[in-house]
Amino acid sequence: MTTPILVVGGAGYIGSHMVKRLRHAGFEAVVADDLSSGRREAVLGAPLHVGDIGDAAFVDAVLCETRPAAVMHFASFIQVGESVADPAKYYRNNVAATQALLDGMRAHGVARFIFSSTAAIFGDPQYVPIDEAHPKAPINPYGRSKWFVEQMLEDYDRAYGLKSVCLRYFNAAGADPDGELGECHEPETHLIPLILQVASGRRPHITVYGEDYATADGTCVRDYIHVEDLCDAHLLALRGLIEGGGSARYNLGNGNGYSVRELIEAARRVTGHAIPEAVGERRVGDPPVLVADARAARETLGWQPRHAALDAIVAHAWAWERRAAAV
Repeated sequence: MTTPILVVGGAGYIGSHMVKRLRHAGFEAVVADDLSSGRREAVLGAPLHVGDIGDAAFVDAVLCETRPAAVMHFASFIQVGESVADPAKYYRNNVAATQALLDGMRAHGVARFIFSSTAAIFGDPQYVPIDEAHPKAPINPYGRSKWFVEQMLEDYDRAYGLKSVCLRYFNAAGADPDGELGECHEPETHLIPLILQVASGRRPHITVYGEDYATADGTCVRDYIHVEDLCDAHLLALRGLIEGGGSARYNLGNGNGYSVRELIEAARRVTGHAIPEAVGERRVGDPPVLVADARAARETLGWQPRHAALDAIVAHAWAWERRAAAV
């Protein structure tokens, strides 16, 4: 008999990849998603419960039917600019709805939780690469909403024994190597799919926001991590909790930084297409360099990224973009 795992937000980009990874690993993946940004077809036939995790009655019904061994939570709003313009939306969905989910878990005796967190909790980095001990000073409501949940989870562990692993993503990227799943945000805000939409002809150019940063080529440097490698880390964290492990926090990245221009050049190599650029003004809140120190995840979880090469990440995303552009 397979072990049921409830994947909240499992119809979205990372969540859908996690559903597929869980099923391949022998778990029973059950999805809860309001489909506000996820896609019904992305769950690849897994049981899907459509509703809002901020609705206590919905959470109660799903947990009662599913009786999961653990919950994985991917259902967050993620756009930094939108969080500044409409913070209420982010605190309501990312914080209040998460608390409703946690309280439902307590009522049903579900005591294991995997949370998708973010490097945005660190704010402007005081040093790089960024390890788990780096000060937490988020500079926007999105980052604050994730940090609030991390602190809430510490309190729920102390008071109620609810064990959690928070996984702080740097830049999730790439797509399912089998071509079944990929990145599909509306609107799209992530750099790799935006660049590849230029290569496929769906956009006229890619805008480089600032070319005067204190980096080798003047553009921002980021740490890109393949979505499948993220899923591997989640699976290891899940198994650790199921085996009786305690709460933990890990930064997830490859530890390699690539500039915007290096990313564009990689896309030109992979696609064979010219990718026109335009230069825009710096965006407020863009640090010059964000790179992860993921030694804790490697040493404690035993995590080893399998798709760390930038060209591999871009190639998998390009295969997905060609499919999307052909529709």
